[in-house]
Amino acid sequence: MGRKRRLITDSFPRVKRRRKGGPGPGKGDRAPEPGLRGGGEGQDAAQGSRGEEPGDEAGVVLEEKSHLEILRQFDLDLQFGPCTGITRLQRWERAEHLGLDPPQEVLKVLWAHPEDAQYQCSLWYLYPI
Repeated sequence: MGRKRRLITDSFPRVKRRRKGGPGPGKGDRAPEPGLRGGGEGQDAAQGSRGEEPGDEAGVVLEEKSHLEILRQFDLDLQFGPCTGITRLQRWERAEHLGLDPPQEVLKVLWAHPEDAQYQCSLWYLYPI
């Protein structure tokens, strides 16, 4: 009965850490999605020099977003195996070789943008394994 209860903080000192960059995890702490462009002023100037109509640019951006959404869905579909450490085209070919019947539209999008890392690499290529 004479024994005093001790707290864990009696043995280990409290260390308060300062937060970096604001009040905790939020939208500002996320890594930027590769390839997504903002609606900055530079696009308007480039658009005017090419002589395109504003509607044409909107159509291209919409098509680009739909292509990226198709690829995103392919990345998130675990049916075709893991996607870290390989390109989307390698993953598609591996799934085809294993008889998993990957979507043909993914292959068409990948062939349409052969040199663009935004299309060729998976969602997690910026993050270390």
